[in-house]
Formats: sequence, C-alpha cells, structure tokens
Amino acid sequence: MQMSSSVSTRLHYQHKSLLDIIDEFSDDEIRRSVITGKWSIFENIVHLQTYQHVFNARIRQILSENNPQFARYSAEADPLFLENCGKSTREVIQDLISVRKDMASALPALPSTDLAKTGTHPHFGNMHLLKWMNFFLLHEAHHLFAIFRLGAELKKK
Repeated sequence: MQMSSSVSTRLHYQHKSLLDIIDEFSDDEIRRSVITGKWSIFENIVHLQTYQHVFNARIRQILSENNPQFARYSAEADPLFLENCGKSTREVIQDLISVRKDMASALPALPSTDLAKTGTHPHFGNMHLLKWMNFFLLHEAHHLFAIFRLGAELKKK
C-alpha cells in the first residue's frame, strides 16, 4: 500500500488555499457571524487548526494500537477549540501551517505496513490509514468551501 500523489499533494498544499480565500478580508470580517447559527470564517479556521491536532493524535493511536475505536469528534466539546477561539487569527493560522508542515513531511514517509493499519470511525467504520488521510483532506476541503461561501456572503453585506 502506497500513498497516492493525490493524497500527498493535497496534504502538502490544500490548506494553503485558505490564505487566498481570506486575503481580502479584515480580521473583524473574518470573525463576523454571517449566517445565524453557523460558524464564522474564524471559527471554521479554528476548527481546521484544532482538528489537525485531533487527527495527529488519532494517527499516533492507529500506529501504536490494534484497530482503535474513535468517538465522534465535536469541536464545541473540545477544550482546545474553545481555547483557540480566543487567539488571534494569525496565531491560529501559524499553528495550522506549522502542524501541517510536520504532517506533510512525516506521513508520506510512513512505510506501507503502517499505511495499512486501521482505526474505526463511528460513522465510516473500519478504515486503513490512507482512508483516514482522505477523510481528513475531504473534511478540510468541505470547510475551505464553507469559508469560501461565507466570504461571498460577507461581500454581499
């Protein structure tokens, strides 16, 4: 089992589109609630940044345990998410980029035997590490698109 170039490339570069998406907005705009009951751009960014830490912990568990079972992640119940909502946008993005740099160098270097190790997701079931990476990247892409849409809503106001 090998990591595809698609996974490796997205792992290295997908998150960087965030900077292009939010470049035209002030920090006040990024933090502004645009759609009632939905996260702001900032809260989406904090979620992406915080979930990277959760994902890294899950990878470590998958690598060290036999098919660990994971509970559903809830940002609102995560003390790190709540704590990071109090940080500056710059601090959050710097952490996101720094953690991703480490992930992008470490994960493609894993041997195929490690990529085949599994963990069980509460909704998607038993997945090998490569599927977990695809899940992580698709989840991130979903939030990047949500940020893109929120930016479009901000422009309308």
